[in-house]
Amino acid sequence: MNSTGAARPRSRAGRAAVDQGGGFEAVFLDPVGQAVQQRWTDAAMTVAFEDLAPVSAFPVVPGRRWGPGLWWSATTGRHVAAGSNAMRTQLMVLDRDPDVTGLAGRPVRLLWRDDRGRVRSWVPQLFARYRDGTGLLADCPSHPEAGGDRAVKAAEAVDAACEEIGWTYRRLAPLGDVLAANLKWLAGYRHPRNAGRPGLTPAVLESFARPRPLLEGVEAVGDPIEVLPVVFHALWHRRLTTDLEAPLHECVLVGPRDWNGLGKTGGAG
Repeated sequence: MNSTGAARPRSRAGRAAVDQGGGFEAVFLDPVGQAVQQRWTDAAMTVAFEDLAPVSAFPVVPGRRWGPGLWWSATTGRHVAAGSNAMRTQLMVLDRDPDVTGLAGRPVRLLWRDDRGRVRSWVPQLFARYRDGTGLLADCPSHPEAGGDRAVKAAEAVDAACEEIGWTYRRLAPLGDVLAANLKWLAGYRHPRNAGRPGLTPAVLESFARPRPLLEGVEAVGDPIEVLPVVFHALWHRRLTTDLEAPLHECVLVGPRDWNGLGKTGGAG
């Protein structure tokens, strides 16, 4: 992490003060866990948010079936803190995006003053760094109305803060059930160990150089028990493609990464 400016202690109320005069400020943790507060425009240019720990813990909601946990990222080879099943699903999507180079859960708190001069704050659930150096701050609601009016107003403020520096803020819409289930299945094969023995991945890519049914292409390479994990690994990493909006099964068509079949673009699979 690179940062400029000195750390400022939090107030006794547990919230850092925002300088008079307006604008956004950022609060994050330095490598030894101390809170640092900087002007947002400065922090966005100098701080590697993708390398930071969560600035505050994800809440644990009694009675909820899925609580905070860790997602192993194939993009970075490190764990990312996730606070909900909805967030884990969005992490799967971003982890497959070839333009994403870094991911972090809740690495920064944004502070600002509303039109009555009151200090407001919000911690976006997710940060993604793109290959061009820009960033995405995102929240992952389980349904469109999640968070209520406070979340809507915070979204407007965070969107303005991101627009100020050429970044993006989004409330990421939940995925459809079929797409989410397919991504969850493929995610189980994202680790490099599923690339198989030397020479197997090239053979798989050659087998699906032209679109063909999944099992047919697998059996053309060898034992499905050995070959299927390699195919799923290649699908996760977009070296092969298929229609992920339809249920995966043994007859689904699989093709090369740039295949534009089934009325979709090659990047969709």
